[in-house]
Amino acid sequence: MIKLLRVDHRLLHGQVAFSWTTNLGADCILIANDGIMHDDLRKTTVKLSKPAGTKLVIKNIEDSIAAINSGVTDKYKLFIVVESPKDAITLAEHCPQITHINLGGVKKLENGKQLSKTIWVTEEEEAGLKRLIEKGTEVEIRLVPDERKVNVGNLI
Repeated sequence: MIKLLRVDHRLLHGQVAFSWTTNLGADCILIANDGIMHDDLRKTTVKLSKPAGTKLVIKNIEDSIAAINSGVTDKYKLFIVVESPKDAITLAEHCPQITHINLGGVKKLENGKQLSKTIWVTEEEEAGLKRLIEKGTEVEIRLVPDERKVNVGNLI
């Protein structure tokens, strides 16, 4: 069962690893990212950030989609973390099981649109988020679980 898909350019770090995992009751974290597969230092850092007792899986986007759609992840309370809205949109458009996206941290983009203090999106990402919202996907902004949700549909 997919608990949440979170976008955070830092991927797995203290805030995500502990606050969100605990709040969601997640027992497995899936890092879906193409770049980390070729970056041993970043992969090691992510592995060190994993909370004890939680399974960590690192896959590229394509393999993440295949794993989710095959049903192999169904036995977990799955928390998915991606680096960008583009990756979140790709996953959500290919995996109908994803019904909730949390935008937590997206670094400033030169030609991007600022949705909040911590969220920047490209025109293409904004259009993709609109498509998902129109299909019924909940897209919200929150840094930590106990903050008030900001509905992205009201911002774009």
